[in-house]
Amino acid sequence: MINITLKDGTVKTYESGITVFDVAKDISSGLARVTLAGELNGELVDIRKPILEDSTLSLLTFDDEGGKHAFWHTGSHLLAQAVKRLYPQAKLAIGPAIDHGFYYDIDVDVIITPEIMEKIEKEMAKLVKEGLAIERSELSRADALEKVKNEGEFYKEELIQNLPEDAIISFYSQGEFSDLCAGPHINNLSPIKAIKLLSLAGAYWHGDEKNKMLQRIYGITFPKKSQLTEYLERIEEAKKRDHRKLGKELDLFSIQEEGPGFPFFHPKGMVIRNELESFWRQEHQRRGYQEIKTPIILNAELWKRSGHWDHYKENMYFTEIDESDYAIKPMNCPGGMLVYKRKGHSYRDLPLKMGELGLVHRHELHGALHGLMRVRAFTQDDAHIFMTPEQIKEEVIKVINLADDIYKVFGFNYRVELSTKPEKAIGSDEVWEMATEALRDALVTKEIDYRLNPGDGAFYGPKIDFHLEDSLGRTWQCGTIQLDFQMPERFDLNYIGSDGEKHRPVIIHRTILGSIERFFGILIEHFAGKFPVWLAPVQVMIIPVADVHHDFAKGIADELMDIGVRASVDVRDEKLGYRIRDAQMQKIPYMLVVGDKEAEGGDLALRMRDTGDAGLISLEDLKEKLIEKIKTRSLTLD
Repeated sequence: MINITLKDGTVKTYESGITVFDVAKDISSGLARVTLAGELNGELVDIRKPILEDSTLSLLTFDDEGGKHAFWHTGSHLLAQAVKRLYPQAKLAIGPAIDHGFYYDIDVDVIITPEIMEKIEKEMAKLVKEGLAIERSELSRADALEKVKNEGEFYKEELIQNLPEDAIISFYSQGEFSDLCAGPHINNLSPIKAIKLLSLAGAYWHGDEKNKMLQRIYGITFPKKSQLTEYLERIEEAKKRDHRKLGKELDLFSIQEEGPGFPFFHPKGMVIRNELESFWRQEHQRRGYQEIKTPIILNAELWKRSGHWDHYKENMYFTEIDESDYAIKPMNCPGGMLVYKRKGHSYRDLPLKMGELGLVHRHELHGALHGLMRVRAFTQDDAHIFMTPEQIKEEVIKVINLADDIYKVFGFNYRVELSTKPEKAIGSDEVWEMATEALRDALVTKEIDYRLNPGDGAFYGPKIDFHLEDSLGRTWQCGTIQLDFQMPERFDLNYIGSDGEKHRPVIIHRTILGSIERFFGILIEHFAGKFPVWLAPVQVMIIPVADVHHDFAKGIADELMDIGVRASVDVRDEKLGYRIRDAQMQKIPYMLVVGDKEAEGGDLALRMRDTGDAGLISLEDLKEKLIEKIKTRSLTLD
């Protein structure tokens, strides 16, 4: 017999081998109907997974990330099955669940048009009505290869050939359709009540432009039709908030043909950027961080020593100086190691916290570029914390607290992931386990719920990732905390301990915003361009009714600028209504309309960005209001 501890702390006793689904069914038939996957000992598992030992188990529904993942993974198979029914000659590549829905890369000699996507969508709906059960099976590598060869699925054949000889390969089947897949999947197709194929894109096999271009179909499914309606409404709202569109309309940034992936920041955009960086510096300085700046170009030998040459070379840019190879830095870490190593350190100096707003360059495929969200040059808000092993937990908790404080300023909620050793990694399993446990211990101490993300750590250490939730419910991976025992070895870093001997420091690599550029893009969409007062490029627009009021309006602007408020005067030869509407279109927080009454010493007519006419206010009261809103970095205007 085994004991299974459920999420609410209840302990149930079962025979070894009971499945996740059977546990749900034992609790109630209603729970079994909505259980889509399980989280067994912190790991996302299939509903068919047998439980063989004492374990903790969470039963996941569509309200949980893991439940959505299983639901949408099944949606990708449903899409592939529909395509194969309509076009039996089609060859399947990969079809994962993604943050919002799924996609499948397909090789088919038919150009998929919107009309064909609609046809596929209808076929998917027909399959759901058949109520097909989903079954999981396992084969040896040899038998799996024979199976996909007989089916002519050569992309699947290549995937299997890259697996170890002794691998056990899992397949999922529904009706006549069977697909190579690690899962998880839901029990059957019946819970799928709403289907929408969203878009089409081209995708090279393995992301390599030397390979064949496949057709990637994106889609999403839901257990309720109302959820699809809400999702499509959010998509329309997201289009209005697209940072590329608003970036152009608000004159914040641009991507020029002369520099694809290399953003240009305009004067208004630089105001926001400088405010972000100033805020970052203030928060770090008061927590004991020292700021450094390291070169953008460094000798190739440094990148070989750090491991980037072997593990990251395909994403780097190179040049030659004085007949020697150099690389443009894709990460700030090696430069930070050299700054630490410039002089000796005692245990009394630790933890040593060095922050850097460092410009890095990474090669991204042209098709992957996306406004500020995916660029080739960006500024990471990096920091490296050098510490003793005994300080790990305390310092990780301090970084978590810093991230929490900063995200609250912008109104972000977030979820946390713990990522473990990837396939390409340096260092022993023992050191990796020690580092992973240290991060896990910090999360447990902080009582933070987290999701395990196996195999997604950095090549030198495990990491904690922060996924921010914006005002539309979308998530963005921003902050990260990476624990590193490897770089100190590679760079021969040390400190003198209390015993007078040399010891290796441990390093935390961490970002909070992630990159200034990407965080900027996220903020544009999160606020729909309506930045809080402290970030707004123009905080107050003064609009004189007529030419005779220009000097008075400029005098108000001067008084506001004297107290640090970004004020501007619209003296264009346009009608008053046009200038008011334009200020609203530019999403300026406060507007003052000044005419004869105001010029004669009366109160000012205040308009707010969202609510319009806000009544009369004295200039002194307005100053007080602005100072308070800016000082507290308030998210509201009233």
